[in-house]
Amino acid sequence: MLIVIFIAAMIGYAIGRLPGLLIGGILGYALVRWLRVKLIGKLAERQTRFLSATFSVMGAMSRADGEVSEHERRSAEAVFDRLNLNGAQRDKARADFERGQQTGFDLEAELAGLRQIVGAQRGLLQVFFQVQLVAMAADGRVEQSERDMLMRVARGLGCSQEEMARLEAMLNAATSGGGTQESAQPLEEAYRVLGVSSEATDAEVKRAYRKLMSQNHPDKLAGKGMPDSMRRMAEQRTSEISNAYERIQQARG
Repeated sequence: MLIVIFIAAMIGYAIGRLPGLLIGGILGYALVRWLRVKLIGKLAERQTRFLSATFSVMGAMSRADGEVSEHERRSAEAVFDRLNLNGAQRDKARADFERGQQTGFDLEAELAGLRQIVGAQRGLLQVFFQVQLVAMAADGRVEQSERDMLMRVARGLGCSQEEMARLEAMLNAATSGGGTQESAQPLEEAYRVLGVSSEATDAEVKRAYRKLMSQNHPDKLAGKGMPDSMRRMAEQRTSEISNAYERIQQARG
C-alpha cells in the first residue's frame, strides 16, 4: 500500500513540485484508506457467506436419511462450540443449519454459491469438508446415506477424483478418531491424503505435500475468506497432511 502513496506523491511532485508532492501524498493516503476499507468489507462478506453455506449444507446433510435426530442437533452445537462462535454468530449458524433441513432447500444452488466463493482456493474447500466431517462423525460412525450425500456435495462443488480420494481419507481419519500418530495411520490412507499413488516417486510425493501445505496454510486461507473461527480446523488439516507425509517417509526409509 505504501507504493500507492509514493506513486501519488511523485505524480504530484511532477505536476506541482513541493506543494504537489504534499497534495499527492495526502490523496494517495486517502486512496489507500478507501481501498483498505473496501477490501476488509469484501473479505468480511465472503466470510459471512462461507459460514452460511457451511452450516446450511451441514443441515442438509443431517437429514440425509430423511430425518434430523436430536443427536445430530447436539453434534451441530458441538461444532459451534468447537468454532468458538459468539452469541450472534451461533444464532446465525443455527438459523442456517435449520434452513438447510427444510424440504425446499436448494442444495445445488447453495453449492454453486459456495463454489463461487471458494474459486481457486481449494484449501477453503478442505476446511469446509473438515467441518462437515466433524459433525458427521461425532458418534464415531457414518451411515451410507451420509456418505452418499457427502459425495453428492463433493461433486456439486466440482471436486476432482484426486480431491474425492483425499475426502475419503479425511472421512476415514474422522471416523477412526483422528489418527494423530504417524505409525497408527495406514500407509494406503497416507497416500490418499496427499493425493498420490504408492507408485509415485519421492519427488512427486514431496511436490504433492508442499502443494497441499501451501493450499491449506491457515494464514493464506484467512486472507482468502476463511473465518477466524475455522483456523483451528485448518491447523488440524495441515497436521494431517504433515503426518501423512511423515508416514510415507517412514515407510520408504
